[in-house]
Amino acid sequence: MSESPQAENTRKIIHCDCDCFFAAIEIRDDPALAGLPVAVGGSEERRGVIATCNYEAREYGVHSAMASATAKRKCRDLIIIPGNMEKYRLASQQMHKIFQEYTDLIEPLSLDEAFLDVSETEHCHGSATLIAREIRQKVKKEIGITLSAGIAPNKFLAKIASDWNKPDGQFVITPEKIEAFVSKLPVRKLYGVGKVTAQKMDLLGIETCADLQAYDKFELAEMFGSFGETLFSLCRGIDERKVQTEGRRKSISVEHTFPEDLPSLETCLSTLPELMDLLEQRIQKSRKKVTIGKQFVKIKFNDFVSTTVEQTTNSLDLDTFKALCQTGFERGKKPVRLLGLGVRMKEAPLYTQLEFRNF
Repeated sequence: MSESPQAENTRKIIHCDCDCFFAAIEIRDDPALAGLPVAVGGSEERRGVIATCNYEAREYGVHSAMASATAKRKCRDLIIIPGNMEKYRLASQQMHKIFQEYTDLIEPLSLDEAFLDVSETEHCHGSATLIAREIRQKVKKEIGITLSAGIAPNKFLAKIASDWNKPDGQFVITPEKIEAFVSKLPVRKLYGVGKVTAQKMDLLGIETCADLQAYDKFELAEMFGSFGETLFSLCRGIDERKVQTEGRRKSISVEHTFPEDLPSLETCLSTLPELMDLLEQRIQKSRKKVTIGKQFVKIKFNDFVSTTVEQTTNSLDLDTFKALCQTGFERGKKPVRLLGLGVRMKEAPLYTQLEFRNF
């Protein structure tokens, strides 16, 4: 892996990710649901949306964020269960108690997902692989659900690895395997590569990280702007972001699905002040210092097509939200069923991180 200095301090990162978390809890509590297509979400009769579903439902093409009505059309036998957040929070707390048996360096990403830095632990003779196995066994025994894990020298690779042997599995990327693993990795798997960037890469014939490695930093910056430097690091498996034990959020947002579609841009704009008030309240309730990096507006049209528009900014501004809303509305020019406003926090930079021992 050329042009990548070794980090002085090695890291052992585990990414833990529950399998179909909400649905798994419901099936655990009602074993008669085992083997049946199950989803957790809102009613199809009230414009509900699927929060998550099990693998049996996914075989029919059902997935999270899909409208419940669409999901029922794809899978007529789909069982949709209303969510019970208190029950899910309790399971999450139980899971974090298990994590804490091995390390205090825990970064929650959601109720069912977290990074663990086990670099300094003496449990399991310092083996991150064995620690991940023990955690998975305890979660299954004590909580009654399954968890998949990825083990790697950094957060980027650990998150990819946790998805490699789902469900109820784990995958290890050791330092000596990074170059071979990353070279074959599709660029669409890279953090921050969305549809627009992926389409641009397709036009350039860039399909894998090996293709991306053919470009230097300056060429990537010319093609992808400030994101080019990040791409230069990620395509080489480099990421030295630390596990953030304070649980720093990446974004804060609010959204509302309207009982009746908003027919015009003017009606959309008229809802923004109230939504912004709600967003400000949510930011205040976070009780943490929020460093705004971007504002964004999410629009879902009446045909369920969604679009998100964002702009770099350092403060909350209603006029910016109005401009973003107008840009988003022009993309569809159709009645709007959902509007969302949010802010993204400034990201920590990516650094070099290669060496890693005693997996």
